[in-house]
Amino acid sequence: MELELKFVKMEGLGNDFIFLDDRDGKIEHYKSYPELAKQLCSRHFGIGADGIILILDSIDHDIKFRIYNSDGSQAQMCGNGMRCFAKYLYENKIVSHKKMRVDTKAGTIIPEVIADNNDHIQSVRVDMGEPVLFCRDIPFESNNEKAIDEPLTIKDKTYHITTISMGNPHAVLFVDDLEKADVKEIGRLIETHDRFPEKTNVEFVEVINKGELKMKVWERGAGITLACGTGACAALVAANLTGRAENSAIVHLSGGDLDIHWDKETNHIFKTGPATLVFEGRIKI
Repeated sequence: MELELKFVKMEGLGNDFIFLDDRDGKIEHYKSYPELAKQLCSRHFGIGADGIILILDSIDHDIKFRIYNSDGSQAQMCGNGMRCFAKYLYENKIVSHKKMRVDTKAGTIIPEVIADNNDHIQSVRVDMGEPVLFCRDIPFESNNEKAIDEPLTIKDKTYHITTISMGNPHAVLFVDDLEKADVKEIGRLIETHDRFPEKTNVEFVEVINKGELKMKVWERGAGITLACGTGACAALVAANLTGRAENSAIVHLSGGDLDIHWDKETNHIFKTGPATLVFEGRIKI
């Protein structure tokens, strides 16, 4: 017996997601989320997306957010996905207030929709929480407490990376020319490097000036994507820690721009950017 699903596809800077409302648990009862992610995210045999995002009930938050990558692996958090999530919830009156408390695998995340006088959403600002710098918590195997511009050897070549967790692990490396960076090859090798026991996202960053960064990303479990919100946050933190940027910067990604601010008083990272509905429909699984 087939199950017909109602879905919505949204994108944040080209990072695209399939949204499914499973507050009644019927979808998970029919098919596991990892299987469903692989099936629906196929760009040839499914809807096509970087991942699926589940809207779930929460006991102690406004709502619960769970995300699975296109390969079926579960991610802790996704900044671009969270902006889309908040916009969808507010526009569909699932959550009635502009600022909401969301349960994620990375802890509580607080997005806030920014609307005009007609209540049309212009952008979404997300409190991404505090960056985690201790290697043991990222996790990253190192003799140092923190890895800032730390050497990492791959195929007899040494790269310098800064490791950060934004609820998910990131390895940030700075390059002189982003267009010449071998994101696919080096990204894949760093993602699966033995020193990252849970694998990692990899950000390649070119510094334009103290307030502007250009970035390409290799996402854990998804490969090259057009944008990564947590990655943009990690890039700003790494650039600031290494003296390459101030505590606020515009991060230019393949899919568009994000405004990232690190509030040093609260130690929280704030990310502001767009979220867009692509289409909605039904699919039988």
